[in-house]
Amino acid sequence: MTLSHDVAGTGPAVLLLHSTVCDRRMWDPQVSALVGAGYQVVRCDFRGFGQTPMPDRPYNNAEDVVALLDALGIERAAVIAASGGGRVALEIAARWPGRVASLGLLCTALAGHEPTAELDAFGDREDALIEAGDIAGATDLNVDAWVGPDADQATRELVRLMQHNAFDVQIAAEEEFGQIKVEPDLSAIKAPTLLVSGDHDFADFRQIAVHLTGVLADARHLELSWAGHLPNLERPDEVNRILVDFLRETYAAV
Repeated sequence: MTLSHDVAGTGPAVLLLHSTVCDRRMWDPQVSALVGAGYQVVRCDFRGFGQTPMPDRPYNNAEDVVALLDALGIERAAVIAASGGGRVALEIAARWPGRVASLGLLCTALAGHEPTAELDAFGDREDALIEAGDIAGATDLNVDAWVGPDADQATRELVRLMQHNAFDVQIAAEEEFGQIKVEPDLSAIKAPTLLVSGDHDFADFRQIAVHLTGVLADARHLELSWAGHLPNLERPDEVNRILVDFLRETYAAV
């Protein structure tokens, strides 16, 4: 199955991987900036998000994304990823290190991370709302939890739309197939990495960024005092500058 995706621009490839609160529409504010900086931008929806249906067999997100790159004839790309998409990006960079030129990870998740009590409580509340059939309430919970204070109302509504769509697609599935989990060897990652975290986010994501800064071969951590969990949507112009500067340092455009 091909992941729903779109491609814009020409030049070295930049792959955008979305948060699992969102879908590929979360990158709308970044596409024109990256294309204007001289890159070919690829973004996709994971299975069960956006326009990609739920799987009909066990699957692995990283393998899905690499298959998409193969289908597009892209041998190597910089990868910009958010939250759950960052976990996928780390797996790709560890399993296929030669295919990842650089990594920009915004509030990334990490396989095996032990959640804080605060994040656990959020998950329990979300599960309870979904079990009760209150999808609107579960959606509101996610918007309140993940969108930082600098986001405008239009951004909050976009996140609400994306999260509600994900719930609708996933709950409607007749049968649920699990992900094939792989424990990636992070020491195999050689790509220069920028780890971004937000001061208004759950503490988990700063902890992950600090941990990865010490584990990865070439990584640096940027803490944004104003940001929540989705900084690229909260202050897109500022994050665009950060990302373009990072790519220019690590992955020159033609």
